[in-house]
Amino acid sequence: MAPWAGAELSTLNPLSAVWLTLAAAFLVTLLLQLVPAGLFPGCPLFQDLIRYGKTKGARPPRPAACQAFDIPKRYFSHFYIVSVVWNGFLLWCLIQPLFLGAPFPNWLHGLLRILGASQFQGGELALSAFLVLVFLWLHSLRRLFECFYVSVFSNAMINVVQYCFGLVYYVLIGLTVLSQVPMDGRNAYVIGKNLLMQARWFHILGMLMFIWSSAHQYKCHVILGNLRKNKAGVVIHCNYRIPFGDWFEYVSSPNYLAELMIYISMAVTFGFHNITWWLVVTYVFFSQALAAFLSHKFYKSKFVSYPKHRKAFLPFLF
Repeated sequence: MAPWAGAELSTLNPLSAVWLTLAAAFLVTLLLQLVPAGLFPGCPLFQDLIRYGKTKGARPPRPAACQAFDIPKRYFSHFYIVSVVWNGFLLWCLIQPLFLGAPFPNWLHGLLRILGASQFQGGELALSAFLVLVFLWLHSLRRLFECFYVSVFSNAMINVVQYCFGLVYYVLIGLTVLSQVPMDGRNAYVIGKNLLMQARWFHILGMLMFIWSSAHQYKCHVILGNLRKNKAGVVIHCNYRIPFGDWFEYVSSPNYLAELMIYISMAVTFGFHNITWWLVVTYVFFSQALAAFLSHKFYKSKFVSYPKHRKAFLPFLF
């Protein structure tokens, strides 16, 4: 095992602890949803907090106290606005030491140290973190475009707690990437002082996986948006229909599966060994699996003719 991997395994930094806790929480939540309803007493508030959009309205009448904290699901676009601005700013802060020789701002360097960034003399490649931050920014920019020009939002709701969680998530995920940059004081440590000399085969593989996964997610969102439009591209209703095409032939929520693949592509770009990022991937896996499972149940309950061969999240498995 490489020495930096052993170091990461031996100590959980604050960011790793956060992602581990979130992954465990969503795993437990998913397992509770898999338990037969009669064996586990339902809690309306708990069920309301784990559901959003169509799955939130699929249950019996919700308590008025829960409805009081509803906000439109179309506010999802706010997540990506925050991500584009914040992670774009972090990307610019990373470009400064990598290409312009300027150090990180004092406040940012101090924050990264608190969150677990370490002084490395080798180990993690600065190019890996740079590429992953670029991928994250491009992913957020595409999702923002889709919110405005591809997706057709109904009057579905999300809880204000989910909204706040989403905003914090996109701030934290960028800091997680930036904390993986090898540091030399307030500067990024670049082996050989030439960033391009760090290029490895897994950077190319990760980039190809990112493009492939992003293309499929975009196509799935186009399919979903077109279900509410006529051939001229005009929105004609906000009802739910059974989607067909691309990965929808295998799973009910291929957009969630593509999201997981996007994060796995970033783990590949990190060189497979970054424990902190694999904890992020684990969180994404369980959170997307939960959302896909609830969405699958919604489709099966609403449409008698729903394809029986489709799985919820993982083709042929789950």
